[in-house]
Amino acid sequence: MRPYLSDASHGGPPGMPLPSPLRRCLSVLTRCLAVCGLTLGVACASNPPKPVVDARAIIADARKIATREGVEELLKIPVGGTEQWISVRGRDRNNPILLMIHGGPASPELPTSWAFQGGWEDFFTVVQWDQRGSGKTYNANDPARIGPTLSLDRITEDSGEVVQYLRGRYGKEKVFVLGHSWGSLVGLGLAHRHPELLFAYVGMGQVISGQENERVGYALTLAAAEAAHNAEALQELKAIAPYPEQDGSLPIQKLGIERKWSNAFGGLVHGRDGIGHYLNLAELSPDYTAKDVEAMDLGSQLSLPHLLPDLARFDFMQVTDFGCPVILFAGRHDTTTPSQVAAGWLQRVSAPSKQLVWFEHSAHMMMVEEPGRVLLHLVQDVLPLAARGPAQAQYSCWMSQNTAVRCDTGK
Repeated sequence: MRPYLSDASHGGPPGMPLPSPLRRCLSVLTRCLAVCGLTLGVACASNPPKPVVDARAIIADARKIATREGVEELLKIPVGGTEQWISVRGRDRNNPILLMIHGGPASPELPTSWAFQGGWEDFFTVVQWDQRGSGKTYNANDPARIGPTLSLDRITEDSGEVVQYLRGRYGKEKVFVLGHSWGSLVGLGLAHRHPELLFAYVGMGQVISGQENERVGYALTLAAAEAAHNAEALQELKAIAPYPEQDGSLPIQKLGIERKWSNAFGGLVHGRDGIGHYLNLAELSPDYTAKDVEAMDLGSQLSLPHLLPDLARFDFMQVTDFGCPVILFAGRHDTTTPSQVAAGWLQRVSAPSKQLVWFEHSAHMMMVEEPGRVLLHLVQDVLPLAARGPAQAQYSCWMSQNTAVRCDTGK
C-alpha cells in the first residue's frame, strides 16, 4: 500500500496524531461546567450534569454476538516467536472464515472495523489481525526486539501461521483472505505461496508493483493539482521529482508530500480531503484501550523505516499464475493504489476464476465509502466460492516450531 502518513484536513505534519473529537468535546464540556459553577451555582446544584457516557461500552453492547452458534473472541496468539492479537466475530461459526489483512504498513483495522463489518458477520466469521509491530500487537511485544524482524517476507509468513491457527481452532479446511492496501502485498504473497489454504483471495486497494504504484499515483496527484490550479500543491509536488527516485527508493519525506496532496484531492477517500473521520473511529473501539490507540502511531513510526524498502521492491507484474480464485475490489478514484495498475495485471492472470469489481464512488477505503456494495459483493461474488470444498478436514502443519496452539483471551 501507499501509506497514509498525513491528513491534509488535519493540518498537522505527517505522522502527527489526529485531534480527537472526544477530547475536544470533553474539553468544551469541562469549560462549560467551570463557567456554570462560577455563574449559575444554584441552578447547577439543583440540576447536576449527567455523567459522560462511555461510548465504547454502548458500542460493545450493541454489537454483542448473541446467537448460540456465534463466536466473539479477542485472542492473543503465538505467531512467529511473538504474541499477536486477533479478533474473531460471527453469528454462526459454521460460516466460512474471512481473514482481513490490514494496510499501513502498521495501520490496524481491528479498532475501526466496528463501523463497517457488522453485516459481514452474518455471512462470515470475520477475523481482524493486528500484524507484527501494529496496534495491540505492538503493545504485546518489546519494540526493540520486533523492529529488526519487520519485513514483508516475515509478515507474509506470519499470515500463514495465523491461517493455520484459525484452521485448527475452528475446524476449517480453507479460509478467505482479504488483503487491503499494504495488506494486499501480504495477502497476494500468501495466495501465491499457499493457494491450498484459501477458498479465494480478495484484493482491496491492490498493489501489484511498488514502483508502478508510486509512479502512476504521483502522476495522477500532479494532474489533480494542475486541474485544481493549486499553486502550493504544484510547487511541492514538482519539488520532489523524480518520484520515485531513479534508484527506485521511496524517501519518507518525499512520500509524505505525495500522500499529503493525494489525500487532499480525494485519492484516499473520494469527496474528502483526508481520513481523519475514519481514524477517529479507533477511539470508540470496544477492543482498544487508550494505550492501544497510542500504539497505532508508535507502530507506524517503528514499521515504516523497515517496510518502505520492501514496498519499493515489491513486484508481482510477472507473477500471474495462481492456484486459487482471485477477486479484486477496485475504487474508481483511488490514487493511493491506482486501480488501473491492478486491473491491467488481472487481465493476464491465470487462476481457477478471477473477477474485477469496480466501486464507482470510492477511492481507497471502499469498506466505509460504499459499505453496502462491499457487503453485496462479498456475499454475491466471494461467498459462493466456499461451496467448492468441504467445510472441515485434517490439517497439514507448516507452522514454525515455536507456534504452539494456545491463546490468551481478554483485552
